[in-house]
Amino acid sequence: MKFKRILLKLSGEALMGERQYGIDPERLAEYARDIKTITDSGVEVAIVIGGGNIFRGVSGASNGMDRVQGDHMGMLATVINGLALQSALEDAGIPTRLQTAIKINEVAEPFIRRKAMRHLEKGRVVIFGGGTGNPYFTTDSAAVLRAIEIEADVILKGTRVDGIYTADPEKDSSAVKFDNISFDDVLKKGLKVMDTTAFTLSQENELPIVVFDMNTKGNLLKVVSGENIGTQVNV
Repeated sequence: MKFKRILLKLSGEALMGERQYGIDPERLAEYARDIKTITDSGVEVAIVIGGGNIFRGVSGASNGMDRVQGDHMGMLATVINGLALQSALEDAGIPTRLQTAIKINEVAEPFIRRKAMRHLEKGRVVIFGGGTGNPYFTTDSAAVLRAIEIEADVILKGTRVDGIYTADPEKDSSAVKFDNISFDDVLKKGLKVMDTTAFTLSQENELPIVVFDMNTKGNLLKVVSGENIGTQVNV
């Protein structure tokens, strides 16, 4: 395997499947089966998941809601998604722990770095919920922060497109895909990979990012094995 310890970033919207909102149990089960293929190969897996399928703080703020309140609601949405993913993973036979940046002791452990790393060493998948625990920070930022803290080898950003393109391939048929690109070139070309705070934090810590299509069965294993799937962002 090319990577020993990974952080997988999933959007909340990815859990909707073909639905307009909420959680599609079949999509969750598909993800769990894919994740099991890499845990069975000895890869240590941590996951950060968004909450956009349930509530998005920024859109709430744009409709007149207090931004801090909206972001806290978004954090709780990520915990709901984390619980759902934990259930799907355990149904697939994968031992899993949910840690949150906000204290909800009845349903999840608080985030403790050393404890998270110990879980990973024991072969458990660790899901990080609650974002960073602070408003004004996205789950992209939470993903990079947690990846650095647990000393992950790479961030795998699972999306519904198969990499980074010169333009949105769903809107522009002439968009060209990059197989490899540097952090500097992403910034120069104005390409959207993550929000600026998260992307800069990843660049400063020389933490590579791979953007790939999570919805194609087997892609996760191919990426972790080092196959040229998606787009790799390097220093």
